Amino acid sequence: MNIESLSAAFLVGLLGGTHCIGMCGGIVGALSSGLSLDVQTSRRRLVTAQLAYNSGRISSYTVAGVLLGLFGQQLGESGVLQGFPVGRIVAGIIMILFGVYLAGWWQSLLFLERAGAHLWKYIEPLGRRFIPVRNAGQAYLLGLVWGWLPCGMVYAVLALALSSGSAMAGGGIMLAFGLGTLPVMLTMGLAFTSLKRLVQDPRIRLAAGLLVILMGVMMLLANPAGQGHHSHPH
Repeated sequence: MNIESLSAAFLVGLLGGTHCIGMCGGIVGALSSGLSLDVQTSRRRLVTAQLAYNSGRISSYTVAGVLLGLFGQQLGESGVLQGFPVGRIVAGIIMILFGVYLAGWWQSLLFLERAGAHLWKYIEPLGRRFIPVRNAGQAYLLGLVWGWLPCGMVYAVLALALSSGSAMAGGGIMLAFGLGTLPVMLTMGLAFTSLKRLVQDPRIRLAAGLLVILMGVMMLLANPAGQGHHSHPH
């Protein structure tokens, strides 16, 4: 499994905090409010519910990564993409577009999120069954559903999972990405207002965006000729 891909996936998740706030802030806030209103809960139980919700979300990311990695493996074995790293190129381009979004310059990935919204309208009603959340089991199931929310950041890393060429590597990449999102998501669930002010600071958005753009450029420049050179013996 490529450590560079795992590191890139983790960093995109970590740096994408501003996007997480916008996409998932409402549902995380509702989860916390539901527990506080419907159960005489302690801080410990609230943390447990947040961990359960995020475990469900990361589980869905990992499953998606396994499926995309397997698809990439099948394409590689069929010879369709042999010698041409199309997955890495797509991942690099989407990562650059996501960095542009993070920096606040352009809503560059809205077209991908709109495409995913067609499927989401069938999945989202399943999540409503678990709201208000009253226990960790419901929180996990809600996260499992919410992991399929249309998100340009997720799509950028899924393209990287596709380029990995194996189910295990694809799943590992999405797991690393999910773990990268965990610090922001947990903090958002427990201290939403203060975190929102921090990640909406234009300087933080700009720095995060530039770092993601740099990772995308490095991805495009890596192995520009593919890996097909050693497949032709002399």
